[in-house]
Amino acid sequence: MLYEKVLYEVNNGTARITINRPEVYNAFDAQTCEELIDAFKRAEVDKSVGVVVLTGAGDKAFCTGGDQSGKDGDYGGRGVIGLPVEELQSVIRDINKPVIARVNGFAVGGGNVLVTVCDLAIASDKAQLGQVGPKVGSVDPGFGTAYLARVVGEKRAREIWYLCRRYTAQEALAMGLVNAVVPHDQLDEEVQKWCDEINEKSPTAIALAKRSFNVDSEMIRAMSSLSMHALKMYYDTDESKEGGNAFREKRKPEFRKYVK
Repeated sequence: MLYEKVLYEVNNGTARITINRPEVYNAFDAQTCEELIDAFKRAEVDKSVGVVVLTGAGDKAFCTGGDQSGKDGDYGGRGVIGLPVEELQSVIRDINKPVIARVNGFAVGGGNVLVTVCDLAIASDKAQLGQVGPKVGSVDPGFGTAYLARVVGEKRAREIWYLCRRYTAQEALAMGLVNAVVPHDQLDEEVQKWCDEINEKSPTAIALAKRSFNVDSEMIRAMSSLSMHALKMYYDTDESKEGGNAFREKRKPEFRKYVK
């Protein structure tokens, strides 16, 4: 696959996958998801790669989730909602190599979910994380909710989704959403240090460890698949569409007027 919205490079045993859409804060559309899925699979079969780094282009955003600028109940690609995001989340979990989220800026919405499903996360002190789904008429009913609760605990996960607040990198560290926070200008150095340490270890032992970690939460994959059908029906409602319309019109949404 030739990538238009993703950058892919391999150096010293590390594959770096970059969402290259800085003009929309590295939000993903259907094509971006397809390219990311291909890039992760490419990294998995490359025997020279021991660890994968996921990040976003520029200094402002890691990823801000699904591109709301073009959403009107469907993202235009394949899958239940026209966006194979559940497949992207699964491939991050399924490849037999650790995936590190290099959180260089905003990681909100679907971007926050990507941080959650990555094996490890290292954040710049300028990063901000959080959810926006209920603010824009959306939700991630799978790894973004149930698995988030495994990572940060039930109370925190519900707070993140119900209130849609922004959290600093240090706050994310305190709740266990990221592993480390460093000054912005030291982010690449710190990520490389972690990659180097992993690449010194037995790749088979690491792969077995990753698989065994995943077993405990594997049911969430089926939950995500089932819930996507409910999400599709929700996207077809006026209530959900109000979120996207308000976002594009830069106004506060009025969800309750659509509640029957």
